[in-house]
Amino acid sequence: MNIVFDYPAFDKLHEYFHTIERADVDRALFSTRPGLKDLAALLSPAAEECLPAMARRSAEITEQRFGRVIQLYAPLYLSSVCCNRCSYCGFSVDNQIERRVLSLDEAEAEAFILNERGFSHILLVSGEAPKVMGVDFFESLALRLKDKFASLSIEVQPLTTAEYARLFKAGITSVAVYQETYDRQIYEQVHLSGRKCDQQYRLATPARAASAGMREVGIGALLGLADWRAEGLALGLHLAWLRKQFWRTAFTVSFPRIRPAEGGFAALQPVSEKNLSQMIFALRIFDPDVGLLLSTREEPRYRDGMIGLGSTRYSAGSCTAPGGYLDPDSAGEQFAVGDHRSLDQVCSAIRARGFEPVRKDWDSMFQQHAA
Repeated sequence: MNIVFDYPAFDKLHEYFHTIERADVDRALFSTRPGLKDLAALLSPAAEECLPAMARRSAEITEQRFGRVIQLYAPLYLSSVCCNRCSYCGFSVDNQIERRVLSLDEAEAEAFILNERGFSHILLVSGEAPKVMGVDFFESLALRLKDKFASLSIEVQPLTTAEYARLFKAGITSVAVYQETYDRQIYEQVHLSGRKCDQQYRLATPARAASAGMREVGIGALLGLADWRAEGLALGLHLAWLRKQFWRTAFTVSFPRIRPAEGGFAALQPVSEKNLSQMIFALRIFDPDVGLLLSTREEPRYRDGMIGLGSTRYSAGSCTAPGGYLDPDSAGEQFAVGDHRSLDQVCSAIRARGFEPVRKDWDSMFQQHAA
């Protein structure tokens, strides 16, 4: 399938914000069918004074579409070996960190720890080194785990359509792949060597995963590399394009902000909590049905304050070092997490806000009853 997503030059995206006025924001807030111009209005400087109204609208839509629940998941890091030189990443091949590749037995043991803690949704993550950890490993691990978990997702190196189809057959149902930045110049600036330098191949990855039959595909941008407003608009363009091409596929958007990591990379264009909130509200109003993820990159105070306002999934009890659940002292993390609370502590915080933490896949339960 030769389907290619393209978008205007990044500097052209900035032009959408220059002429937006308060009236445009007011119209976008309550549009019954918000379009890209509405998204641009909600991301614009003119919308900043409307954040309380955006939060209320976002919360209203979220409850209508998803109820008063938040789904919980945990990442499981399989390998810290990577072939790429990415300025912002702790796994970059240049960094002098302790590298580790889990065996199938070790990965299974880590997964069972998460299962015992109450997780039913896990995200399998690895550095991008196909010769060290490739499709054979992911397939074998999925076959071991699929009966223990409601859903298995992967965030690994971009794969071919055939490889995604193979993993779907083995039990992987979701793929997350982040563009890092839609700014072509900055993308080239921060990706110094390795296959990840091929921006177009990475940009086409969500479409390959969807065309392979994956039930869900996640996209996102690493916030702090380029202007966040333009990144948000590019995400909206990408999401709308994917929905048009693959209407049977569910989609999610993540909002990872740059965190401290080996190599000492500092955000090129820092994104504040206020900026992040505006972006989340804008995407929720723009696409009422998209899943929005808020990870443990963020501090507990912020995550608790955002409960019910747009995000539908939270990670909890996360470790970004391979083997870190069996051995909490494991070195070689990808980045430092901001929320170190356990699953039970995060669940308590969610309940305190009047919401219910969901640890199992209600879709699968529904299908079982329907059968």
